Amino acid sequence: MSDPMRPRASLRTAVVWEVLQDALDRRLKATGRDSLDVLDTGGGSGNFAVPVARLGHRVTVVDPSPNALFALERRAAEAGVADRVRGVQGDAHGLFDVVERGGYDVVLCHGVLEYVDDPAEGVRNAVAALRSEGVLSLLAAGLGGAVLARALAGHFKEAKQALENPDGRWGSGDPVPRRFTADQLTALVEGAGLRVGAVHGVRVFADLVPGVLVDTEPGALDALLRLEAAAAELPAFHSVATQLHVLGETAVSPGA
Repeated sequence: MSDPMRPRASLRTAVVWEVLQDALDRRLKATGRDSLDVLDTGGGSGNFAVPVARLGHRVTVVDPSPNALFALERRAAEAGVADRVRGVQGDAHGLFDVVERGGYDVVLCHGVLEYVDDPAEGVRNAVAALRSEGVLSLLAAGLGGAVLARALAGHFKEAKQALENPDGRWGSGDPVPRRFTADQLTALVEGAGLRVGAVHGVRVFADLVPGVLVDTEPGALDALLRLEAAAAELPAFHSVATQLHVLGETAVSPGA
């Protein structure tokens, strides 16, 4: 994988990165340009923005945290892509106070919908930032993964509460304000006027496997990465994934 992320961290990002990299390549060929304009809403310290910039694209990161944007600046400089990464303070609600409407080929909306007051508005704003032809990469917490994790930890009442709670929360101590099913996310994407190009389950097994096994068993990390990739596209595993990734497209891909 061309992404420079650390091997252990790649368990959490590999599936999304592969899908995103393919989408970037396809959009680049469709435009005939040398690089794309990418918007990363809630992009934090640049987990995706910096690798995307290393591919040669221009990335604008919008995040409400000054500390995250400072870390982004440092990370981009260390990676040699400071000239292709711009950080601005803002959030999904006031997105167009800080960035251009309709100015981007690709928009990343990763880990944002869980925290906004109105997820539908968040998706609409992300889509409104796209050019007439573009791609939305949407990543959000999955309901089923949280239910399964609580149950396997022996917290059965919390698992049931997460299953029945409208926001997918297992209790007052739950750090995630909202979780989604695949159907809910695809409905949000389609409701904002995009075509759903792909849905992937992310971290189907990675959060359930003991870390000591992955770190000490020879070949375990690579085998687990391959398992995650194989299961990601299968709808049966979407319902137990820790996160869900939806790729939305404004137009049919070339050759489709």
